[in-house]
Amino acid sequence: MLRPEIPPASTSVPAVSPSSVEARSQGPRYSFGLQETPQRCPSAQAASSSSPPGTSGAAADRSDSSSLPRHPPSARPAQGSYFTNKRSYAENTLASHFTLCTSSSSAQDSNYPQILKTPLSAGNPQRPGYKSWTLQMGHSATSSSAVSAHSPSVIVAVVEGRGLARGEIGMASIDLKSPQIILSQFADNTTYAKVITKLKILSPLEIIMSNTACVVGNSTKLFTLITENFKNVNFTTVQRKYFSETKGLEYIEQLCITEFNTVLMEVQSKYYCLAAVAALLKYVEFIQNSVYAPKSLKICFQGSEQTAMIDSSSTQNLELLINNQDSRNNHTLFGVLNYTKTPGGSRRLRSNILEPLIDVETINMRLDCVQELLQDEELFFGLQSVIARFLDTEQLLSVLVQIPKQDTVNAAESKITNLIYLKHTLELVDPLKITLKNCNTPLLRAYYGSLEDKRFVIILDKIKTVINDDARYMKGCLNMRTQKCYAVRSNINEFLDIARRTYTEIVDDIAGMISQLAEKYSLPLRTSFSSVRGFFIQMTTDCTTLPNDQLPSEFIKISKVKNSYSFTSADLIKMNERCQESLREIYHMTYTIVCKLLSEIYEHIHCLHKLSDTVSMLDMLLSFAHACTLSDYVRPEFTDTLAIKHGWHPILEKISVEKPVANNTYITEGSNFFIITGPNMSGKSTYLKQIALCQIMAQIGSYVPAEYASFRIAEQIFTRISTDDDIETNSSTFMKEMKEIAYILHNANDKSLILIDELGRGTNTEEGIGICYAVCEYLLSLKAFTLFATHFLELCHIDVLYPNVENMHFEVQHVKNTSRNKEAILYTYKLSKGFTEEKNYGLKAAEVSSLPSSIVLDAKEITSQITRQILQSQRSTPEMERQRAVYHLATRLIQTARNSQLDPDSLRTYLSNLKKKYEADFPRAEQVSGNSEE
Repeated sequence: MLRPEIPPASTSVPAVSPSSVEARSQGPRYSFGLQETPQRCPSAQAASSSSPPGTSGAAADRSDSSSLPRHPPSARPAQGSYFTNKRSYAENTLASHFTLCTSSSSAQDSNYPQILKTPLSAGNPQRPGYKSWTLQMGHSATSSSAVSAHSPSVIVAVVEGRGLARGEIGMASIDLKSPQIILSQFADNTTYAKVITKLKILSPLEIIMSNTACVVGNSTKLFTLITENFKNVNFTTVQRKYFSETKGLEYIEQLCITEFNTVLMEVQSKYYCLAAVAALLKYVEFIQNSVYAPKSLKICFQGSEQTAMIDSSSTQNLELLINNQDSRNNHTLFGVLNYTKTPGGSRRLRSNILEPLIDVETINMRLDCVQELLQDEELFFGLQSVIARFLDTEQLLSVLVQIPKQDTVNAAESKITNLIYLKHTLELVDPLKITLKNCNTPLLRAYYGSLEDKRFVIILDKIKTVINDDARYMKGCLNMRTQKCYAVRSNINEFLDIARRTYTEIVDDIAGMISQLAEKYSLPLRTSFSSVRGFFIQMTTDCTTLPNDQLPSEFIKISKVKNSYSFTSADLIKMNERCQESLREIYHMTYTIVCKLLSEIYEHIHCLHKLSDTVSMLDMLLSFAHACTLSDYVRPEFTDTLAIKHGWHPILEKISVEKPVANNTYITEGSNFFIITGPNMSGKSTYLKQIALCQIMAQIGSYVPAEYASFRIAEQIFTRISTDDDIETNSSTFMKEMKEIAYILHNANDKSLILIDELGRGTNTEEGIGICYAVCEYLLSLKAFTLFATHFLELCHIDVLYPNVENMHFEVQHVKNTSRNKEAILYTYKLSKGFTEEKNYGLKAAEVSSLPSSIVLDAKEITSQITRQILQSQRSTPEMERQRAVYHLATRLIQTARNSQLDPDSLRTYLSNLKKKYEADFPRAEQVSGNSEE
């Protein structure tokens, strides 16, 4: 089949539906060589026309045994249905198939990245040994990123500059569940850490790149890294010429709604993100059969400096979204904080956890809101009640601004359904305004002000002139069908009124027929309905009560679950067909009226973007307040110090029966490097994760689990905790350690929070200590806050050379086990100053296990010999002690000048105590000097 020419770009830009993209994500993702045949995918205006935004189609398809509608008497059905002789567009459209190429021997070409090519792709040279096959429609997608807690719904276009501009990245993404395009452009280093992190956060369904970036044997480093990190995501190549910044700017001018058109000023010189959006929108022309209306998209530009960066490895180590032991449970930070009531609120919480804020003013505004919600019980419960009634406003808006290219039954039903959802949503604006009316905090007042927009009233008034006042969203597919049928007011279209009376008569006839059958056979029959089968008959009875233990032969398509029977009859099937025919008539005429109404309100509909933002943010803030009511969280402060009094692990609190042991933390610029020691299982790893989780909670505007908490804003959060190997990348435990630590060293800065747990365990002791020592010295040259947990006690002596190092350890107690006449270790999980005095705690742990006693004795003897040979006492010189005392005094004075809120008398007392402590350090220094002379 010949490849058609690419049509010229039109002013209307196609919209992508989740179903059309997900269907293509089945099977192999890669191809080299053969040219694909373009096929347009059917538009999915709504995954289920009876399922509201934010609810699953499965829930809407459940059988509905609710009471049948009763309406005025019927007349003859209207003839010549608009849809009668017209096959569904989904039937007229051939199943989309992209000719893919896959290797006959997977091992032969396993190292080559796999590309899904489109008609926009240039034909790369075909690799030998590949055969073609056809991808079929109708299967749901299975791809998702490692951090995704939701079904993927984002398509991303990525482009990199060439030549001197290499490293300059442009990105554009469109969410299938929201009519929004996000543009980004930033400079990245050779590790492409920012690109990978942003893609992980977006959790893409599909990634689009230029065909020049992935030529076999000459692919770019960026492409190679993306394919390595996103093994379960579809890749599509588009010819480089479609990455056009001129066309991208034209698209933005045509599609961006008025409220957000200032984005043009931001991006008019951002050539790479403009090029990415041009290719993204050109690409969707080939996979979608509907277009976005002009001035219908929210387009915004996001730089890389607005939020903190958390890499994907840290996301996994800290269990922010997915539990490492069981991905199905909610023992994660997201699970701890997620008490949201709407899909939009859940999505916002997820994105905030992955990208915490770094602007203190914005964070404090959120904290003010949470504080008011906690103090005003009426406001809290009132808001929670209203917010819970909202549907997925973003997805609703996305569907409303799509214009189908062909009128189909599904398109008509979808538009009618979503207009009812829109009415339901707008009717909640006034209750939300009333609830927010007496708020005091600036952010809540701002949200109240955004609800004063007159366009909400204008749209609702226009809708009510056409739609019945009692038309609303209801649960149950039959209930929603009834709402759609009678949504439009009577006397607007005479033929519509006749068709509805006909539909009512048919439904009444069905109910009457089933009643007659019940009387005829003396069976407890009832009328039921499902979106798949239509009307059918259900009966719950014991089979022994049936004549000859069988149903009458008139009943067909019988299914049984326990004592419940479901079946139909030939007459009922015919009446269902008549009912469907009548429905098609109703939907067509209603659709015509709805389309006219939508054309009148399109110019005002973009106020829903504000409403969507307001609802999702309020939902997230309510979730934070709800979490606080379940535990004793405290409002954090933001200074240049990380100070936590009696802080505990938020996820551990959710899992444990008893409250976790609380610990103190105090990190300043003068003491910014903590070396933490202690026996195995004493709590080192848990403590490191606790610090990071509290930092993230504070920076997203949540209260934190502590009695008091002060944080320095962290622009980056790095962790190196996991000790697993990685078979996929052929990395041993040690090699994975080195890759992770190299990533930290390349990207850390003075505002980073770095957590390293037991580095160097994957190699021999001497090399492990050497690597740890070198890494510590490098990180000590930064002002980053670093917590370094280790079993290498030799590292503890680094504080002699670096006064900003603090040694901390977890205490244990030795308890006599009278039954076994041995000592047992009691873990206190308490953090104390200094390094651990426990020796050979690994041997003690081995002794408790089932290791033979002879082996343990030999190990103890060998260990003591090695210890005598390698360990040498290191003594501090008097000059070092004096310098250390001066350094600590200076840092305390600087910190006091910056952050002190003490009154003059308290400040005088504090400074006097500092002076006494400083003077007390000199006799100790002199004592060290005297000892050294001896």
